[in-house]
Amino acid sequence: MEKSIVQKIEALVKLQKIDSELDEIKKVRGALPEEVSDLEDEIEGYKTRIEKFEGEIGAQNEEIESNKVAINNAEKLIKKYEEQQMNVRNNREYDAITKEVELQQLEIQISEKRIKEAAARIDAKKEEIEATVETQKERQKDLESKKKELDNIVSESEEEEKALMASREKATKNVEERLYKSYQKIRKNARNGLAVVNVKRNACGGCFNVVPPQRQAEVREKKKIIVCEHCGRIFADVEDLPVEEEKPKKSRRTVKKRS
Repeated sequence: MEKSIVQKIEALVKLQKIDSELDEIKKVRGALPEEVSDLEDEIEGYKTRIEKFEGEIGAQNEEIESNKVAINNAEKLIKKYEEQQMNVRNNREYDAITKEVELQQLEIQISEKRIKEAAARIDAKKEEIEATVETQKERQKDLESKKKELDNIVSESEEEEKALMASREKATKNVEERLYKSYQKIRKNARNGLAVVNVKRNACGGCFNVVPPQRQAEVREKKKIIVCEHCGRIFADVEDLPVEEEKPKKSRRTVKKRS
């Protein structure tokens, strides 16, 4: 059965009331949830950085092993060439073998230099890991402290929040899908979380811009959903200003002039 405009507005008002109460509960928590989330992300970042450094150390160790193998091969070739030098037939062959020996000796020097450089890089990465681990430990302490503080605050309002969430679930079912999507979109963009407001003192209860009399009349009629032309909030009703009773004027006495 199609709900009337009045019923639709009433359902939105009820939902807004529940959400506003939930907002107040969350407001007490302040920036703690965001701080906890940021700290968790930061700590994950440190873990990723440490894993990256460990991977780089692994790569440097592989390079060291590769250069050690190159040195071992070069030493074997030098030994082979030195044995060949004992059996040369002329100076030309001797000089050629000598050049090969020198090349392998140079290869050993280059490999040894690369091993030293890789070892220095490993030491630097280990220092970075140590510093990162220390920072991570400090931030972990901060996280545990913030979590404990947040848990204490949450536990104080846990039952109330659960009850409100259950009420919200029921209230949501009474709002048609199209209106609910609009409501959620407005709430997301509204700083104070208000998507449904009254017209107060001839102005929008959300953005405080003036609402023209004709628009106010349409809100009162409740023949269709009326929204604020400035902020898009849904108008629920118009709050009339209290009429002040006119105070009786004091009668002035006419004073006759003496002749």
